Amino acid sequence: MSETPSQGFWQRLGCRLLGAWLRFRSIDPERPEALVTESTRPVVYVLPVSALSDRMALSIFCQRFDLPSPEGSVCLADGRRFPAHLALFDAAHYRRHRGHVDRSTSLDHLIGALEQHPDSDVDLVPVTLFWGRAPQRERVGLRHLLIADGWSLVGRLQRLAGVIINGRSLEIRLGEPVSLRALMAHGDVDQQFNRTRITRFLRRYFRRIRLQAIGPDLSHRRTLIRRVLRQPAVRDAAHQSALERGEHDDKALQRAERYGFEIAANMSAPVLRFLYQVLGRLWNRLYDGVDVHGIEDVEALAGTHELVYVPCHRSHIDYLLLSYVLYQKGLMPPHIAAGRNLDMPVIGPLLRRAGAFFMRRSFRGNQLYRAVFNEYLHQLLSQGHPVEYFIEGGRSRTGRMLSPRPGMLSMTLRSHARAPNREMAFVPIYIGYEKVIESNAYIRELRTGEKRKESPLGLLRVLRHLRQPFGRVQVSVGEPLVLGSYLDQRFPDWRSQEAGAEADWLREAVPDLSLEIAARINHAAALTPISLVALTILATPHRTIEIDLLLRQLKTLYALQERLPGGKRVRLPEQSPQDWVERSEYLGMVSRIEHSLGDLITVSDERAPLLTWYRNNVLHLFALHALVAFAFRNNARLDFETLDSLLAPIWPALQQEFFIEDDDTDFAEHLRDVLAVFVALGLLKQQGEHWQRPETGDEARERLYLLGRAIQPTLERGFILFSTLMHYPNGTISREMLEEQSQLLAERLTRLQGLNAPEFFDRRLFAGLLDTLERDGWLWQSQERLNFDSRLPDALMKSRMLFDPTLRHRLTELTAGRPHTEASA
Repeated sequence: MSETPSQGFWQRLGCRLLGAWLRFRSIDPERPEALVTESTRPVVYVLPVSALSDRMALSIFCQRFDLPSPEGSVCLADGRRFPAHLALFDAAHYRRHRGHVDRSTSLDHLIGALEQHPDSDVDLVPVTLFWGRAPQRERVGLRHLLIADGWSLVGRLQRLAGVIINGRSLEIRLGEPVSLRALMAHGDVDQQFNRTRITRFLRRYFRRIRLQAIGPDLSHRRTLIRRVLRQPAVRDAAHQSALERGEHDDKALQRAERYGFEIAANMSAPVLRFLYQVLGRLWNRLYDGVDVHGIEDVEALAGTHELVYVPCHRSHIDYLLLSYVLYQKGLMPPHIAAGRNLDMPVIGPLLRRAGAFFMRRSFRGNQLYRAVFNEYLHQLLSQGHPVEYFIEGGRSRTGRMLSPRPGMLSMTLRSHARAPNREMAFVPIYIGYEKVIESNAYIRELRTGEKRKESPLGLLRVLRHLRQPFGRVQVSVGEPLVLGSYLDQRFPDWRSQEAGAEADWLREAVPDLSLEIAARINHAAALTPISLVALTILATPHRTIEIDLLLRQLKTLYALQERLPGGKRVRLPEQSPQDWVERSEYLGMVSRIEHSLGDLITVSDERAPLLTWYRNNVLHLFALHALVAFAFRNNARLDFETLDSLLAPIWPALQQEFFIEDDDTDFAEHLRDVLAVFVALGLLKQQGEHWQRPETGDEARERLYLLGRAIQPTLERGFILFSTLMHYPNGTISREMLEEQSQLLAERLTRLQGLNAPEFFDRRLFAGLLDTLERDGWLWQSQERLNFDSRLPDALMKSRMLFDPTLRHRLTELTAGRPHTEASA
């Protein structure tokens, strides 16, 4: 491996010229010198391919960061010297032999030397370089995109073009040094076994890094669809469809192929890179910044697990934003399940090339379409493509987490059950906006109940608002859920059972898993200045508050989450309450009324419904705090036993409605924690086993009142629903009629109170509460009529203690005296 003087001269000259051109835009780890210099063993760098450009780039990198040079040699204990770098295989040999990979001769010699001399050892440092992959670059032209790294090996001319064009956007990743001696098998094994074993280890490492950075090799769309059509489940469904229609199987398979092209994405690496640049400029125009938290958890799983991203769905921006963030962090953007309504002219083809695959709103009555879609999803997951879908289905118009829909989750579990040894992980993600682009549309849809159909013209209407300030965006990664471990814990025998439609474990796992994922999304919520201001000002009777009281309440809300957070990964805002109020004014959410006795902060009638959206983003974090505070609205003094008996029956329903994880801790323990924090903040006074609210006129009582008001709409909705149900004899009203009656009464209440709060009577909230009551056994359906447990009337009577006489009278009067329409039917 020695160099001739002329070779050394030309290589040094090449490194000097190349060094003046190269620029490392992304380095992992950020302090590479600490990675290599901590070991006392000689260092040997391992490259996946013997490319001269990679070796020269590595030499330049090591020189700049004072790392051991790869162009030198390492000396073993017996005095033998070996090159300080090696490659797993030779690219030219690979092309000549049509894909046959020959094992590295240099690695074989090094392993042989260590086998002969047990006292010798070296550190292997795997090195991966990506030409043109570095996402932090702000401006990239089409020529850069076409030459950037992919999975296929390129020729010398294309590699030279890549060095010239993408040399100033080079990404380098150094793996952890690993002792070669530690990798070698001990005991009486032959040398061939050792060499094969270590080579496979290094190949798996390089493949994992490549999967993490650029994803799996993107097969041609037509090839993937043909693979789907060859699967037995699809062919059986096609045969059954042909029998039902009285046609030949080939005709049904042609229809299945059309379904495949209707569904399948057509992801393109150049389009992804192009969109990254476009979206980067869009975010810079729209937002003041995008804050990302917890991405290191994703980086730890990428390459070793099949990743399923499950973000909350607040805006059409969600999937674009998440793909952008992942690409920026050096991770492969996912294939995204999108509604067929987005497969519109111009937009649809672009989204397909960005990784979107489209699905119909319902598969009912079309088993062939179901089989094709199931198999397509399975092929994506089994090949290691990350996938993204929204378990809520559609966007939340109320700002809160919607009840999860089981369809995609069920198909994912079936896919995993077909190959349970593959590692799969769900990645819950919370996305919080200071100002959402669709805000005006959401208010209109809540008022009218009609959803405007998506169209290219609708997109143009959104673009009109690009000059408005939209604040910052928070992207928070929740605690990942490794599916195999989760199922092993809850359903120990699931691996030995089939995942058919009648599988007991699958019927239980889908709803349990959906609630767990929703809770993990909520637990990663980020508090924003807008959400905190909305939480406070909407609790006032006339949506106007003195600035001093607002600032004190904002400090209280911050302190509650700091001392007793409502989620495991809650993100708290920076700066001060004064800054939060000013930011809310800047974004046009509230306005200031200057007054000689002290400024007032108010929200207009038009903006009030919009603020409920931002309040609902984080209301779940304060659900327990607000429930305890509300209990003292009508009760000046309560002992622990009374308080526990009053609130304990209500809390499970709130947990379900707000998707708050049940950590198996007794409610009484949670209650004592809240009471202790309230006492520390001066919201309550403790006298033995009794707690008392502050005296009238004390500002702490006003803060307690504002906190309790946050949960009041939720409790009022529950009271309306239960009272309406109790108005009918058991088993005489249908679920649909109960939802409709409750919705109408809630709307009537808001009109009588002079409020502009369309989200209060959103029918989906009543439907979600009924789902919870059915799941917990309080309600059940028989012959399309609702039956309720005998404990429900007692629980309703006890809950009346929470409401003061005026409010209780108004709610009781509202729900009384209606005609028994359903009963007479």
